[in-house]
Amino acid sequence: MPEVIMNGPEGRLEGRYVHSKKENAPIALLLHPHPQHGGTMNNKVVYSLFQNFVNRGFSTLRFNFRGVGRSQGVFDRGEGELSDAASALDWLQTYNPNAPYCWIGGFSFGAWIGMQLLMRRPEITGFISIAPPANMFDFSFLAPCPSSGLMVHGDSDDVVPPDSVKKLVDKLSTQKGITIDHVVVKNADHYFGKHLGDVEKAVTDYLNKSLPETEQLPEASK
Repeated sequence: MPEVIMNGPEGRLEGRYVHSKKENAPIALLLHPHPQHGGTMNNKVVYSLFQNFVNRGFSTLRFNFRGVGRSQGVFDRGEGELSDAASALDWLQTYNPNAPYCWIGGFSFGAWIGMQLLMRRPEITGFISIAPPANMFDFSFLAPCPSSGLMVHGDSDDVVPPDSVKKLVDKLSTQKGITIDHVVVKNADHYFGKHLGDVEKAVTDYLNKSLPETEQLPEASK
């Protein structure tokens, strides 16, 4: 899988990128969990999201936030990480100038950053948020949320209480013009250790429902 180095706000950003063999393919950007708690672009949930989009023919990028792996800089409480994500999206668009649309996905801290980027970049048409940390960070900026998307959460999560995610989903679901799908994975904790397959199924089912037929995965790939 090709390693890429991008220019970020605080120096280089390390990423992994697969360029689609399809002409004018859509693009997807995936964001990892909290840098100060071991989060990297190689997180299993993030890698699963990455592969899901790659298998659909998207030009797909995941990367390490500043201070993680070979990415330069130091943790910046989310502000700098949002700038990193914006730079990564700029890079992705540079190599895919004719992409018809863009999706963003994130896990935990990465979901929070992804939703902020969604508000700032109108070209993002859909999102996947896995275990969004609704109890730790303010999501009130989603007013209104500009696009429909999927939120996945474990009912045994002791890091982000399920009720906090449900409140966020309920709040967003009152907005007109969008639909928030919410999947609760039974017996799953915050890290989905033994339930990664359930997350993969939820994401696959949602994307198969939401994307054009040319970007759907065959039944056997679920």
